[in-house]
Amino acid sequence: MNNTHSKVIGYILWIFGFMGAHRFYYGRPISGTIYFFTLGLFFIGWIVDLFLIPSMDRAAERRYVVGPKDYNVSWILLTFLGIFGAHRLYMGKWITAILWFFTGGLFLLGYLYDYWTLNGQVDEVNRESRRFG
Repeated sequence: MNNTHSKVIGYILWIFGFMGAHRFYYGRPISGTIYFFTLGLFFIGWIVDLFLIPSMDRAAERRYVVGPKDYNVSWILLTFLGIFGAHRLYMGKWITAILWFFTGGLFLLGYLYDYWTLNGQVDEVNRESRRFG
């Protein structure tokens, strides 16, 4: 089985889950955005998610492929250094990394875009490396 995401990181992000962090991490950007604007569906969904994280982890591991770029490293870089493009640099996206660096994550809009799409971006890089590696 793929080991793309970590339950430990999922639970750590769950602490901030009323902001949708764990849902973005597990590749659920729509519900992550809803949680962001509704405080985890008024904290009720947030509490329910405490029990759903193992199934979200399994679903993410079925959906995404393992490869040279680690999902957890990518998410940590996005979370803490995303406005500087560190996660894009890690994935080998040099041009957009430089653009993120000089524009503050493309004026934060690119930073938000990456929250929606980071799992897919890492998955794409990993699949490319399988084809050409």
